[in-house]
Amino acid sequence: MRQSTMQRNVADFGMDTISLAGPLEAKLAAVKAAGFGQIMLAARDIVGHPQGIEAAVHAVRSSGLRVTGFQVLRDFEGLSGHLHSYKVDIAKQMILMARDLGAPVLLACSSTSSHATADAEAIARDLRKLALLALPHGIRVAFEGLSWGRHINEVHQAWAAVEQADCPNLGLAIDSYHQFATSTPLSALEDVDPEKIYLVQLSDFMWQETRTVQERIETARHFRVFPGEGVHSQALAELVRTLDGMGYQGDYSFEVFNDDYQQLPLPYVAQRAWNSALWLAEGVLQRAVPLPGHPRIKTLA
Repeated sequence: MRQSTMQRNVADFGMDTISLAGPLEAKLAAVKAAGFGQIMLAARDIVGHPQGIEAAVHAVRSSGLRVTGFQVLRDFEGLSGHLHSYKVDIAKQMILMARDLGAPVLLACSSTSSHATADAEAIARDLRKLALLALPHGIRVAFEGLSWGRHINEVHQAWAAVEQADCPNLGLAIDSYHQFATSTPLSALEDVDPEKIYLVQLSDFMWQETRTVQERIETARHFRVFPGEGVHSQALAELVRTLDGMGYQGDYSFEVFNDDYQQLPLPYVAQRAWNSALWLAEGVLQRAVPLPGHPRIKTLA
């Protein structure tokens, strides 16, 4: 059970390396200096390290930050023949990297491939296979419905696939951006088992809606902002309160793809993220007073 202290509440929130520019070590240092205790890792930060994967793993393990999870495996489910075999090989490598990093969760996004079948049994079979590949390594697989996914693009559809696959280490990832982009109501979460939610990713954006699939993709990949900075603050606050009320006790990670943030000093971007964590912990969950040295954040919703 969560402790009812501000420090524990803030500890529930973490950053994603994709929000920051620069080398891995600088990203880790900025995130920790801002006050965070956890980090969501992207594969490109690990394989792109100039000294190689072992050096990247050492940097992560030496940072003092807990690893939230590892991302992202794309377009895995619903393929057949040589395409399926190819993706199995990719998944095995992703799982091994997650294991070496001490990541408890591997994020897998719903397929966007035109070669993927809509057959629910085939999708469930593939997700079960992925989870079983991860099981011996102690890794859970969090399946997320991309808002532009070919057959699964809303959270209740992703949950239906997870339920049908019925594997002990397969669960759901919830991303606020995709929830808002598809205007999916909170009622879609009513049937979700909170113990099977393995990761919640939070972000906002600056306009009310994405009118085309291409705009949805462009916004997701380039124009997200931290919680409390966009126009969906109230909806995001309601989402977090709903998950908390359901009994979700896992991590919240800020997945903020933003081209502007990639051009700004790391401490500045990390501080913006920390302000969002304080807003959520204090202004939304409203459980305690601010930490010493951090001003009270005005509630945005």
